[in-house]
Amino acid sequence: MGNCLPRVESSLAENRSQLFFEDFAWNYSYGEESYGDVYIPDAVAPCHSCNLLDDSSLPFFILASVLGIVASGAVLLALCRSPFHWRLCPSWPVLAQLAVGSALFSMAVPILAPGLNSAHNLTLCRLGYWVWYCSAFAQALLIVYHACLDPNLGTGHTWGLTLGLSVGLWGAAAVLGLPITLATDTSYGLCTLASSRGLGTLQSIHAAICFGIFVLLPLGLLGAKGLRKALYRGPRPWISVLWVWFVFWWPHGVVLGFDSLVRSKVLLLPTCLAQQVLDLALHLAEALAILHCAVSPLLVALFCHQATHASLPSLPLPARRSSHLDTFEGKSSLPSHLSA
Repeated sequence: MGNCLPRVESSLAENRSQLFFEDFAWNYSYGEESYGDVYIPDAVAPCHSCNLLDDSSLPFFILASVLGIVASGAVLLALCRSPFHWRLCPSWPVLAQLAVGSALFSMAVPILAPGLNSAHNLTLCRLGYWVWYCSAFAQALLIVYHACLDPNLGTGHTWGLTLGLSVGLWGAAAVLGLPITLATDTSYGLCTLASSRGLGTLQSIHAAICFGIFVLLPLGLLGAKGLRKALYRGPRPWISVLWVWFVFWWPHGVVLGFDSLVRSKVLLLPTCLAQQVLDLALHLAEALAILHCAVSPLLVALFCHQATHASLPSLPLPARRSSHLDTFEGKSSLPSHLSA
């Protein structure tokens, strides 16, 4: 999957080329005889990188999108079909929103996939990037909300509070996705980030947002849980199987933050090989993030399964029997109709 591009301009190549031509101009000002003595080293040449997510990776994008849409739809149908499980799994509103976020991300994947000629439309590219990151930010915030507050849903939470928090989280995710939306451009048939200096600030803001949500937020919750456990004070964040979601986005936040520091020239890479490794890490992190749309619904289903089986023994016997009655409701209604 992926081929070596003929020419990929990197931040390292730009820095070295600028230094070389500044030095060349200085030497040239002293006379024409110094022009012939100028030696162009190989390091000044543009750094060539292999792009893993090019036109040849289109089947990967399509497969991930289809699997994500099918899995998310199946989970949503299972959550909304049986009201009995709402009592056993009081977290189902948050779980349903996670499935919706995964479905939205899956729908945005084909828009940004290389080779579909969608990049010729700037509006469609911006919409794709906005839905891509808005759904990811919303899922991350929902998992954090679930870890901090959702264990108390059955003891004091109201539908109004849950609805208000959900609307607030989705609204915040929509706002956080605006910088990358405004910094989107089209180039050579691909949806890319604009290269103009005026939009560099938006790219840096987006990298900081990704680093904060995908990296610092889960690390902060883990630190808070460990600190409260050590001090034996107050409730601790509830870690569940849903936290596996951050495994797919944590590398993206780290690598994107590091790449932003390189592009802003805060960090300088010593060799072209280091730049190639960074470009490869960016592509691998993006591919891993794309895979989450197929795995996230499975995590939701697994969490609901665990919560249902953990809550079932605590219910009275008539309530447990009602689950079987709900399951065979269609079968039991037929004999009663015939006997009538």
